[in-house]
Order: sequence, then C-alpha cells, then structure tokens
Amino acid sequence: MNHKNPAQGVDLTNCDREPIHRLGAIQPFGFMLAVSTEWVVTHASSNAGQWLAQDAGKLIGQPLNEVISRRAVHDIRNKLQTLRAANSVERLFGFVLRDDGDLFDLAVHVSGDHIVIEAEPHAAEDSINSGLTVRSMVANLQQAASFKSFCQKAALQLRALIGFDRVMVYRFDQDGAGEVIAETLQAHLTPYLGLHYPASDIPQQARILYERNLLRIIADIGATPVPILPAMPTPDETIDLSLSVLRSVSPIHIEYLKNIGVGASMSVSILRHGKLWGLFACHHMSPRLISLERRTAAELFGQMFSLLLESREREEDMRQEMRAREVYTHFMSTIPEKSQFFENIANFTDQLSGIIECDGVGVCIDGHIRLDGVTPTREETLGLARHLSETTGGTLFATHEIGKLYEPAREFTERAAGVLAIPISRTPRDFLLFFRKEAERTVTWAGDPQKPATLGPNGIRLTPRKSFDAWRETVRGQSLVWSPLDLRIAESLRISLLEVVLRLADIAEKERKSAQERQELLIAELNHRVRNILGLVRGLIAQSDPSGTVQDFMAIIGGRVQALARAHDQITNDNWQPAPLKSLIAAEAGAYLGAKAERVVVAGDDVLLVPQAFSTMALVVHELMTNSAKYGALCDRSGHVEVGWAFDDIGRLIIRWNEHGGPPVQPPSRRGFGTTIIERSVPYDLNGEAEVAYELMGLRARFAIPGLYVKRGDKRPTHPVEDKPAAGVGGERIDGTALVLEDNLIIALDAEDMLSQLGAEVRTANTVRQALQAIEEAQPVFALLDVNLGGAETSLPVARKLQEIGVPFVFATGYGEGFSLPADLRAVPVIRKPYYLETLQAMLAELRGNQVT
Repeated sequence: MNHKNPAQGVDLTNCDREPIHRLGAIQPFGFMLAVSTEWVVTHASSNAGQWLAQDAGKLIGQPLNEVISRRAVHDIRNKLQTLRAANSVERLFGFVLRDDGDLFDLAVHVSGDHIVIEAEPHAAEDSINSGLTVRSMVANLQQAASFKSFCQKAALQLRALIGFDRVMVYRFDQDGAGEVIAETLQAHLTPYLGLHYPASDIPQQARILYERNLLRIIADIGATPVPILPAMPTPDETIDLSLSVLRSVSPIHIEYLKNIGVGASMSVSILRHGKLWGLFACHHMSPRLISLERRTAAELFGQMFSLLLESREREEDMRQEMRAREVYTHFMSTIPEKSQFFENIANFTDQLSGIIECDGVGVCIDGHIRLDGVTPTREETLGLARHLSETTGGTLFATHEIGKLYEPAREFTERAAGVLAIPISRTPRDFLLFFRKEAERTVTWAGDPQKPATLGPNGIRLTPRKSFDAWRETVRGQSLVWSPLDLRIAESLRISLLEVVLRLADIAEKERKSAQERQELLIAELNHRVRNILGLVRGLIAQSDPSGTVQDFMAIIGGRVQALARAHDQITNDNWQPAPLKSLIAAEAGAYLGAKAERVVVAGDDVLLVPQAFSTMALVVHELMTNSAKYGALCDRSGHVEVGWAFDDIGRLIIRWNEHGGPPVQPPSRRGFGTTIIERSVPYDLNGEAEVAYELMGLRARFAIPGLYVKRGDKRPTHPVEDKPAAGVGGERIDGTALVLEDNLIIALDAEDMLSQLGAEVRTANTVRQALQAIEEAQPVFALLDVNLGGAETSLPVARKLQEIGVPFVFATGYGEGFSLPADLRAVPVIRKPYYLETLQAMLAELRGNQVT
C-alpha cells in the first residue's frame, strides 16, 4: 500500500538552503519574459521563441514593444498600475500578444527591479466566469451544518471545478505535522483520509512560500523543464520567482511524485489570520493542465474558503467566550469582599471549570491547595507549582504534555497530562491551574515519522520518501491541546484576578485603617470606663446603707458589683451572635439600680442586635445609664426612665430614651468623652442617626439603627442579670489544705479569706512552679485555680497534676461565657470573677455531689 504526503506539491529546490526560489527553469506549458524598469527584456525562457516566432536568445536586450505589440505593452502597463499589495499578481485572459492574433493568458507581477510576464496559450473551450462559479461554490459551502461536512463539501466543490482524480483538505497541527481531514477521490484509488505526515515533510521555507503564492500546479511530472536565459547568472542578476505560476520544480520533488504514482499535482493554500492553516492538495494520476482562468477560480475559491473558515471559527469562539463570560461574571459578582483571596478562589473552583474546558482545577496560594475534579494529588500539585514558579515568568504557561517538561509529571498523566497555569502573584508565585487528563489516541502515519527523509547523493538536500506504508503509533502522555481561544480567555481571567487582588488589598488597607481608628477609640473608652467603674464602685459603697451587719453590707455591694460585671459580659456572651436589646438594658439597669431596676421601664418587641451594633449600643446605654444615675432621673428616688423602640417605614429600629421626674436638666457645660459616645457612636459605627435633647423636664434621646444590624424576634433565652447563689449550702466545709493559684494579690487574699471561713488551711501561689511545689509539700484537698496567669502562663499543668492525683478543683476566670478549655478538662467547674463565698460553697456542693454519684 502506497501512502504519500498530499502536500508535497511544493517545489523543494534549495528550500533546505534559502527561503526564496530564484532564477532557474520553468515548466514548458508556457513561457516567461523578465523586463527591466526600462522595459527591456533581460531574461527569457528558452521556449519563448516558439511562441513568439523568434530566436529566444535574440530576445534578450530588445525593448518589449519590439517583442510584442504596442497595444499589449499598453494593456500590461495598465495592469501593473493596479498592483498594490505585496505578493499580488495580475492576470489577463484571452489576451492578444502579437498581431498574428494568437490568444494567451498572462500573469504579471513585480520581482525586485524586474517585471515578470508569464504567458500560456488560452484555451477558449475552458473559459470560465470565476466570479459566478465561485459564488455558486460558496453558496453550497454555507449550507454545511458541521465542520466536517464543511471541509468535505469544499473538497467536492474544488474537484468538480478542476477535474482531478483526488482532492484533499490537509490541515497542519500545532507541531507542524499534517493530517488529511477530508477527501474525495476516484473509486479505484486508495484513500488517504486520516493519515498523518511529519512536519519535516514540508520545510519551513516551503510553508512561507505557501503563504505568498496561494496556488501551485505541476501539470506533468514527466515534462522536461525549459531553462531561463541567460544561463548561470551572477547572484546580482538572479530574480526571485516565488510568485511565478510557471516555476519549475526540483528533481527531488519529481522523484517524490514518481514514487507515489502521481502524474500531475496542484495545491491551494488555506490561510487563517494570514498564516498557513492547511492546503487543498490535489492529485491526478496522469498529466493534466488546467487553464490559468480555471486555476484563478480555484485560487479565489481557496481564499473564500479561508474567510468562511475564519468566520465559522470566530462564531464558535464568540459562543464559547460568551459562555465563559457568563460564568466569569457570576463568579466575580459573588466574590465576598471580606474573605481571604484563597477562600474567594477556592470556593468557586466548580465555576472556574466552566470558564475554560478542563477536567480539573487547582488553586495553589501561599502553600494552600484546593483541588476539584480530576487532578494530581496535593503533593504532586505542590511539586508542579514549585517547578512552575522556578521556570516560568509572570505570564500564562500552557502545555499539553507536562511530562516532557517536568519529569515527575509522567507518574500522573492519566489524571493530568496537560496544564494551563495562570500566575496570580509575584515570586514565589501562586497559581490557578487548569488540568486536562491524558487523551490517548492512535495516529496513522504515512511511513515512520522518526525517519521522514534521508540524505541523498546530491549533498545536503532533502531526499523524498520511497516507502509510504502505514505506520501506526499510539500517542500517550498528552492531553488535548490548549487552543488560542483558551489562552485568550485565560489571559482575561489572569488580568481580572489581579484586579481582585488589588481590590482586596485596597479593602484590607481600608479595614486596617478603620480597625486602627476603632482600636484608638476602644483604648480611650477602656480608660474612660475603668475610671467610671472605679467611681461607680466608690459610689456603690458610699450610697449603700451600712446600718445592717457587715455581712449584709458586703452582700449588697457584692451583688451590685456582680450585676455590673454581667452587664460587661453581654458584649461577648454568645460568641458574637445576635443578642437581645432587652437584656442589654436590663443588665445595665441592674448594675446601677439593683432592686430599683424597675425604675427603667422598657417597652418594645423582642429584637436582637448583631454583635457590631450590640457593642456600640452597650457603650451608648452605659453612658446614658451612668449620666442618668449621676445627674438625671435616676439620681434621686422619684424619677424614672422610659426606653422604647419600634421599626419605622424603611425598616430601621428607632430607640427612644425619655427621662421623667428627676431634677431639672441642664445642658453639659463641656462635652466629655461620654457625651461623644452617645452622640457619635451610632452615626459613625452603624451609619445611623443619634439625637440628644437636654430638656428641662428630662433628657430625651432618639437613635435610628439601620435594619441590617437588627433581627426581629428573640428566640433564645436571655442570660440572667444576676447570679443566684444555690440555696442550702451554708454547711459546706473544707477539712484540710486548700490551694489558691492566683497572680493578683488582692484577689488571692480575698479568696484566701473566703476559704478560711469554710475551715480550710490555705496556701497561695502565683506561678505554676510555686503551685506544683506546694502540692509536693502538702497535698491539698481542694484547689481554686485562676486559668490565665501572668504573661503567657496558664494553670493547666497544675490542673492536670491535680486531676492525676485525684484532688477536686475549680477554675476561676475573668473571661465571659465564650471561654473554652481543652477537651480533657471541660468537665471541670468554672466560676467567673468576681466570685463570692456563696459561689464557692455551691461549687463545693457540686463537686461532692459528683463524687457521691
């Protein structure tokens, strides 16, 4: 079985040495004249004399108008005037060159300082209207529904036009190798459809020529070429014949055609975006000459096919780009601005796979990996990302054969043979990776692709194939190739992701500045509140009735201080979940008024404030309550405060604070920090409104909180305002040594006093080392451990030691209910500071009850 490269219709003379085809010989079915700019014949083919009835050698040096008629020279001059673009050739059909009336078809072009005139006899019976013919052919092409039928119809149309035995559509792939993708032929011929040919079959110089000269015919491979006179010119006299329609072919190519049994050959270039996409390769088993007029129609059809091909590909590209744009737009619009960049990308890997056709997606950012679909493993992806970071620049990288560039990738080709990498950071680079798995396929070559040619006896020249037996090769380790469209979409995605990076960086910078401002405000507020708390404790002591027993007095003071602590805990109680507004007001009222908290009258539906709003309102209510207790309606025994809220028409929560029955109100003589908190916190932090009026009958305040900070209805139980000591534990006693681990001396002395009242002999320590030493010296029967000690030290080692030796203990902490312990210590009771004798007694009872159980 003979198989041959249908595209080898190009003249290979010296194409392995130089990119142009210079003066040599032409095919004998026409003649050629080369004319200087002075319109003097400088070169002529040796057969010109038989056409012009003169000795060919005597034509050299004659003015052109003495070789052909003046009228013909005039018409040729006019045609030359229309030559505009490079590589253009003008044609004249049925043209009278001499007064004898013989008709010729002419092709005229400019080559350097010469005008090249090529003529061949006009065949009147083969005349054709190129425009109408090609129009009909194109109309038939446009009916094709698929790309395959589009190419097949084109081959059929061209064969009908030129009458060759075989017409093929031959396409080049990304590596330069060729494949027959459509074919029409005589029934007795062996089909070539599906055969592949190595890139070396058509050298790069020949491919360049195909882009310049769109049609090439070899009418008779057995014909003897005719030389161009004068023979053996100097290099300065040579003429570039790349655009010649009569140019002869090399003996090497003639040998090739004889090897495959072809008598005539023709090729028509197919260009895409000005570059060679493929060829119409045409073979005839016997010599066949087609008129220049019909060849011109074939060339025009090839150009129209190229335009339609580009149009079809453009439409398909537009459809794919539109699909990708829809996915991309949805992806970009749903990126949460406040999450990390890795989370933004990683959470949308399924959508990213719809932007570019792939089998899997990987996100590799700062050592974090997210994989979706068919991909390498995490370790394999990290290794590949490191390799790409070291070997690629800041642009896209795409390959359909990773193993060729990165040896370890050969181990996972069945999962990822091709990769498209989009860099999304600077060194060390982070990547968005699109993977394509192996696309194993069998390629049928026309001969062994590893031995496309050998050196011949004529020196360093290409030697044509002599064996074209089918050679089947299984191609592995490769994926489908990333198309130019894939790369365009990926580049757009890369630019957009960089925009996201910049946008998130800008948001992070704004948040950093905002956090710094909030921190400064918090520090000022902390200082202010500490001073208020100290003043409040002093006021509680001064205003409490000391007429009872010392124990009663201490209980009253302790209860109020404990209520104040609970008010502060409201900010952090539920791990920053929405909290009830009522509990906030109740906690603040209880801290200041104790049993008289009913003087704060609350009216409104159950509503929850999100943590940001709750924190802000905690500050505002604290200041209002403080001011009212110092100077307003709550500073004497007759006044009261009404607090109410409701939603307005646009969904905002309107809170009103109205004081009644207190002393006459005077506006403050100076604006302190507390007043600033009341008037500016809600507008600044929540983009709401705050209005304060110092009316004579009582202070009035109105706050508007936007709806996004408020949730309707309180479905959760509220936290009690005050702790209720367990009843009936007065008899709990400690017989033996009790250990107190506390880093604050005042609190340690207070705990020591409480435990002493329960009958314990108390030992105190302020470090883990001291506590462990005390346990070694005298094992306690009970221990009270402050969780967080000075610096970064905790009491957990002491707790585990006590747990090991079976000594009961409790933790004490100043943190709220969000405080958590390690899993092995979560069963240990925890009391919150400030704690009291009753609380310790309740804990002892709980511990002993657990032991009995």
